[in-house]
Amino acid sequence: MEETAAAAAAATATSEKASSYRYWVREATGDAAPLPVPRKLDPTANGNGNGNPPPLGSVWNQAGTWEEKNLNSWANGRIKDLLGSLGSLDFPTGKASIDEVSKCSGDAFQVTVRNKKRVGYNYELSLRFKGEWLIKEENKKIKGHLDIPEFSFGEIDDLEVQVRFSDDKGLASEDKTRICKDLKTFLASIQEKMRVFEEELKGR
Repeated sequence: MEETAAAAAAATATSEKASSYRYWVREATGDAAPLPVPRKLDPTANGNGNGNPPPLGSVWNQAGTWEEKNLNSWANGRIKDLLGSLGSLDFPTGKASIDEVSKCSGDAFQVTVRNKKRVGYNYELSLRFKGEWLIKEENKKIKGHLDIPEFSFGEIDDLEVQVRFSDDKGLASEDKTRICKDLKTFLASIQEKMRVFEEELKGR
């Protein structure tokens, strides 16, 4: 009899102990807090709410640490537009014009470092020309390219132009020297156009 009563008391204690643990489950009711909604950053936002000017670079780069922006698409097209409009030049015994920018190889970029913007580029160019010179009392049509070796931002004053003829057969050495000297006078116009490009690049 006593054993039965003790067993019943132990079972009751175990039941009470087990029932002391509770699991709280949050049910989806109208009282639950709504989930956060993604919000797109506004790239046109001015300032940062504290009266300071907006940082340079992307909206995500508020600290203005390191960010590089590729400007090749704009730069390549702009260089071709500027140098393609060089027009023609007249010389004592001939004339020539630039047909097109046949090669525009390189990169242009904008870098933001510690909230300061810097721009740069490096390019290698080739301009196709056509002209006509008086050679041996006859007007001879001549075609070729003006090659500009690779140069970078701030090196416009050091630009060089190398003349490459498409066909120089029948040209004496002194004729080629004279024509090359004439064609290299395009350099001043090329430098002027590239200075315009650099100023526009700095304003990007």
